[in-house]
Amino acid sequence: MSASPFTESVATGRDMRKVAIATVIGTTIEWYDFFLYANAAGLVFGALFFAQAGTGVATLLSFATVGVSFLFRPLGAFLAGHFGDRIGRKAMLVWTLVLMGAATTLIGVLPTYAQVGVLAPILLILLRILQGLATGGEWGGAVLMAVEHAPAGKRGRMGAFPQMGVPIGMLLASGMLALMTGVISPGDAFTEWGWRIPFLLSFILIVVGFIVRRSVQESPVFVELAAKRDRTKMPIVQLLRKHWLLVILAALTFAGNNAAGYMTTGGFLQSYATTPIASGGHVGMETTPVLLAVAASALVWLLFTWIGAAVSDRIGRRNTYIIGWIAFLITIWFLFPFVNTGSAWLMFVGIALFTIGNGFTYGPQAAYFTELFPASIRYSGVSISYAIGAILGGAFAPLISSWLVQQTGTSWAVAWYMAVVMVIAFAATLLLRDRTNIPLGMSAEKEQSESPIYGVKHGA
Repeated sequence: MSASPFTESVATGRDMRKVAIATVIGTTIEWYDFFLYANAAGLVFGALFFAQAGTGVATLLSFATVGVSFLFRPLGAFLAGHFGDRIGRKAMLVWTLVLMGAATTLIGVLPTYAQVGVLAPILLILLRILQGLATGGEWGGAVLMAVEHAPAGKRGRMGAFPQMGVPIGMLLASGMLALMTGVISPGDAFTEWGWRIPFLLSFILIVVGFIVRRSVQESPVFVELAAKRDRTKMPIVQLLRKHWLLVILAALTFAGNNAAGYMTTGGFLQSYATTPIASGGHVGMETTPVLLAVAASALVWLLFTWIGAAVSDRIGRRNTYIIGWIAFLITIWFLFPFVNTGSAWLMFVGIALFTIGNGFTYGPQAAYFTELFPASIRYSGVSISYAIGAILGGAFAPLISSWLVQQTGTSWAVAWYMAVVMVIAFAATLLLRDRTNIPLGMSAEKEQSESPIYGVKHGA
């Protein structure tokens, strides 16, 4: 099984290092923006934009805006996938970065409900939609740039770089908010103006990311597509006509990881831990220690993301995923008991244990998804599967979790909800064949088109 010469030509050296740096910096910035919003939604957006609805409903509405952006990820994935397969991976990476940064910066200057009434939440939702469009196209381009530059045997580790941008983005977002709540603008100052500073800082990060991403070379697989003039005119149509079942199964595998990830990154756990008991909360911790615990757990997630990716190069993507699902289904039962102690240290331990499964199902994902789809429709396949999985998994996980706690009065309902989602994702993983190290170039398009689904011979 020999890889395309285009794929192997830049397997080592300066180009590969530049791609690794560009993808990790770019996804870090994108996800800093995304997690910043999710954290702020759990901490202050309910009071600033939805207070007229009452405390409990305001929290649900705030988390609903987190989910709204996920509904627009498929549109972003459709657009970026179409143009990524037609005009290149690099161009889409630059544009999604700029769109995300512009939306995040504008959130930092939004008026609140007290200042302009119902216009405030409307503007907030519109900017959140733009974030969803950007995120829908960002991930697919970043992972293809990384994995399509890598030689067989190193794809998991190379694909880990854009994946690691997610926990790094979470670390930066949580750390910045902890700095604001604990040092620069504690107490009422954070609600009044301090929350805006991390959003405004996104502008500087976007300039850096734009410069870095513009400097990298186009994916060698796309260079091959362009040279052979073999680009599909309507990649989305071909994807959904021939590979619809593969898209669904791939989306389900990501849904489990995404739902689990948004337990901490989607703001629910922060809101659950910090809501005062007098206001109906269950733990009543101070905000800053909670943010620090989440930020520290991001370092553990970062470590296991790299470990999971490296392990997948040795034992295969599918086997690595199976380890991750088993880890999830064990550690979910420890997470909330540790958080409910009210100790920031034990909260960190609970989340850190939970990130083992997160790392083993997120670290290999870039290589896993890249190897599932044929080259000519790969950007579309990767992006749309990711976007649909995000809707099924993480889009409304914070909202559903918050509602479950309000209805049942216990966090065990959330644990059971998470376990069900993970079992479904586990089952989807078992239905997919392992395609570790399959050739990625156009010369192997026929082999790539052979179905990776057990029991299905060709297409889906």
